[in-house]
Amino acid sequence: MRHTGTRPVRLGPRSITALVLVSLIGVAAFCWPLFADAGSAVTSHAGDAPWLFAALLPLLVAVVIATIADCGMDAKAVAMLGVLAAVGAALRPLGAGTAGLEPMFFLMVLSGRALGPGFGFVLGSVTMFASALLTGGVGPWMPFQMLAMGWFTMGAGLLPAPQVLRGRGELLMLSAYGFVAAFAYGTVMNLQGWVLLQGLSSGISFVPGAPLHENLVRFLAYVVATSLGWDLGRAALTVVLTLTIGSTLLKALRRATRRANFEAQVTFEGPEKAAPGEPAHRTYVTYEPK
Repeated sequence: MRHTGTRPVRLGPRSITALVLVSLIGVAAFCWPLFADAGSAVTSHAGDAPWLFAALLPLLVAVVIATIADCGMDAKAVAMLGVLAAVGAALRPLGAGTAGLEPMFFLMVLSGRALGPGFGFVLGSVTMFASALLTGGVGPWMPFQMLAMGWFTMGAGLLPAPQVLRGRGELLMLSAYGFVAAFAYGTVMNLQGWVLLQGLSSGISFVPGAPLHENLVRFLAYVVATSLGWDLGRAALTVVLTLTIGSTLLKALRRATRRANFEAQVTFEGPEKAAPGEPAHRTYVTYEPK
């Protein structure tokens, strides 16, 4: 029997189209106040949330359907996403409100690596949605959190050498990504809340209609003053958990992907001529990734 190894779900053309579309909508939702005129109703940015949420849900479904259509997966793969999302949602309350120590982030990094970018994006978004319902954290920030976590998990799935790199080298790469991406997640979410906080200080508050470079300088000062320590705690915990238990969890996730039919196309090779002293016929079963 020959086995070629487990690899993440590859992106097909339909998956890429769906991910690009939802990401463009997300970037526009986060950034449009920076380009709005001074007379625009930027203080109603929170009112974007219901519309963004209404657009996000069907697009997430579209990503799942496109990935299934491209890769031919069955319901077991979708069930696995549900289980991982439930575990991630259960992990989030363990550290919420404690110096940014959020253990769900390391699970998202490893899951994105094992599942690939398409299903990783959906997993990150659904996990954040489920955790918001679990913790009562439903508010105008929720669809933005879903997008940011989707990008966070998708990025892990886009890391190089998913079939070749294993062992310590892979864990170091995932740790480095988790450290940087934890800060990136916090920065993106700060942008969503910062545009609503006007008049706090001339040095850090958002000024509607101001030149882009001036607002970016204020935003950087706001991030340093308000959330840098919180993001550091999240990044450090992600690194520690990835290096300590990441190898075991990665093996479990990859084993589960095989059983969930993320790959495993079986082909039978015909009998070959037997060598002296061996049985007359041998048939090889080969597992080929999709």
